[in-house]
Amino acid sequence: MTPPIDLNEYIRTAKAARTTLPEGRVEHLVGMLVEVGGIAAAIGSQLETRIDGRPLGLEVVGFRRGHVLTAPLGSTAGLKPGALVRARPSAAVAAVGPALLGRVIDAFGEPLDGLPPPPCGSRAPLKNEAPEPFSRRPVATPLETGVAAIDALLPLGRGQRIGLFAGTGVGKSTLLGMLCRHTSADVIVVGLVGERGREVGDFVRGALGAEGLARSVVVAATGDAPPLVRVRGAFRATAIAEHFRAQGKHVLLLMDSVTRFAMALREATLAAGEPPLTKGYTPSVFAALPALLERAGNDSGPGSITAIYTVLVEGDDLQDPVADAVRGILDGHIVLSRHLADRGVFPAIDLLKSVSRVVHDITTEPHQRAIATIRDRAAAYADASDLIQIGAYIPGSDPRVDTARDAMPRVEGLVRQKLTERTDRSLAIERALAIAGVTA
Repeated sequence: MTPPIDLNEYIRTAKAARTTLPEGRVEHLVGMLVEVGGIAAAIGSQLETRIDGRPLGLEVVGFRRGHVLTAPLGSTAGLKPGALVRARPSAAVAAVGPALLGRVIDAFGEPLDGLPPPPCGSRAPLKNEAPEPFSRRPVATPLETGVAAIDALLPLGRGQRIGLFAGTGVGKSTLLGMLCRHTSADVIVVGLVGERGREVGDFVRGALGAEGLARSVVVAATGDAPPLVRVRGAFRATAIAEHFRAQGKHVLLLMDSVTRFAMALREATLAAGEPPLTKGYTPSVFAALPALLERAGNDSGPGSITAIYTVLVEGDDLQDPVADAVRGILDGHIVLSRHLADRGVFPAIDLLKSVSRVVHDITTEPHQRAIATIRDRAAAYADASDLIQIGAYIPGSDPRVDTARDAMPRVEGLVRQKLTERTDRSLAIERALAIAGVTA
């Protein structure tokens, strides 16, 4: 005779088992964090719910007590507890292709310029691995920027990554516009991360202009967007630049700004419960910075990504934790001076605080001597500037200072340049050699 079956044991086992469903429900909403129950999803995967028929994307950022923690990719106004949440196909790719040139898109690839969506037939991962160290070609070819101060005194190479450190109101956007208009790069990718909406339009219409936009792709994620949307904008701009590099193009990637990328990631990770470190920045922020910045540069192919990342410095404080971390990753930095900007010198590049770490790899020996001589004269003038300004310096008391006083007006003349003015690289170098008294 068959023994009786104890159904209670099966019932207890079934209740204790956690089923993995393709859908779940909204359990909690606190600040910028939506907690979802009843669904299993990996970090970084995409979920979707609906608010009165409107889709709302959710990105998984963590877990808590068997629930999934997500950050919304849009407005949560109208979201209700118990709302159905479904997994959706991976959105961690970017549509790429030549149809993007001349277009302004958002962090999801949707057009912001009022035109139809660009017909892109290829896809690239948003979060890609950086090239292997030994697969990178060395930086050996100069990039002509058309900006005399950079080409002559802070030369950039194809595949170099450099930071542009600036406070507010010192001409950062104007310099970026000059680089877009005058560079010899084949393709320009501009990532505007955390900017005000008005500034996006002003940059595209004013600083960039029709000439610069024709060979550019602009990715904009404005400051009113949710944190992970701003983060996504930086990744999309980088993925687009990587695509053109893979096509053998020389790409100039301008990201304004990496500071707001870090701030957006700080908001998202703090909301997920990650403990803060310096100035509220979490460990994930300092892990994400090299993961993003190392993707630029050269790889094993013929293409390159020359990247310029702007870094916002509060009160011109170069010791900000993000500024300090970025400076240690990149191949040099350009510092914009408030003192020069107040005097009307644009671009307001501080030659003494700026450095290009590949200068010896892309310049001739006479050019290097000219750069060193001009920097020495700028340093001598800076050391004696207080005495000179109050009229206490006696000409002839220090020959080095006398030489610097004579040279600085010519150096300043080399640096001064209008937005629409392009200076040929060879001409800029000739002027630098003449100022330094160096024979080519």
